[in-house]
Amino acid sequence: MGEPTEIHAPGADRAERSARDGSDPGTDHTAHKPGGATRVAQPPAAGLRARLREQRRIPRRPHLLFELALIGISYWLYSLVRNAVPEQAAIAHKHANWIWGLEHTLGIAVERSINHAVNSVTWLIVGMNYYYATLHFIVTIGVLVWLYRSHPGRYAAARTVLFVTTGIALLGFYFFPLAPPRLMDAGFVDTVTVHQTWGSMASGAGAHVSNQFAAMPSMHIGWSMWCGLTIFFLARRTWVRVLGLAYPLVTLSVIISTANHFWLDAVGGEICLIIGFVAARFIYHNWVYRLPRDPDDPAENALTVPVSWETKVSA
Repeated sequence: MGEPTEIHAPGADRAERSARDGSDPGTDHTAHKPGGATRVAQPPAAGLRARLREQRRIPRRPHLLFELALIGISYWLYSLVRNAVPEQAAIAHKHANWIWGLEHTLGIAVERSINHAVNSVTWLIVGMNYYYATLHFIVTIGVLVWLYRSHPGRYAAARTVLFVTTGIALLGFYFFPLAPPRLMDAGFVDTVTVHQTWGSMASGAGAHVSNQFAAMPSMHIGWSMWCGLTIFFLARRTWVRVLGLAYPLVTLSVIISTANHFWLDAVGGEICLIIGFVAARFIYHNWVYRLPRDPDDPAENALTVPVSWETKVSA
């Protein structure tokens, strides 16, 4: 009779190969996901990177106390650095004369005419003085609060845009001190001094505790445009969106009429804002206003299966 036939149980060959390879055939190396999808096992470092990518894609709901502390400390540092920049009067006036001459060359040096025209209407220029001194902070804080309450998933990225914009502006204050038009010997009217309005850190008593030569870039424009774009893209009512777009335009007219800035200061503020948006896009891998509105809303965070996942197929 011949040699006895060796009977292999189902899966024996696989078990034998696994024994030779040193692996356990009974271990399932896939993690089950909703909808029958499975995720291939990853090393710890890769898993951490995946979690960080997910957090950037869908930022978590912000914590109130942390955000209040962050905003307070950031504004304190901003004021400290802004006012600690050496007030180089001679250089600042030299830069102002250069900007004024460049605008004449470009044919856009109309700030003085606007300043004189608006100053002749007392109620209008006084209103603009108060606008310049107050709304810059009130509207910005209001938009931050609205974002925190109504768009928590977009808050962190939008706040990052604002912080980066302001940080870039500090570099401008340091490396390019610039006297505002109202301080030039070029016939401009310092509307706060003439009309003795309160609240402005640009003229009067406030001038002694504020850097007078931090005019380039204009954060009145940078912050107001951030507010305007945020309201325009995220508000639901049409009239509110229109007001959002109007806000930076009105602010531009105010900073020119009160002789606090040149046109080119406004351009500098817009450049800083663009850098802020690009930085946030790099950090969060998406544009600010395209992030989910609420990270806790399942409808906005529907499951998508990445390339590294595979569908489990039964034999």
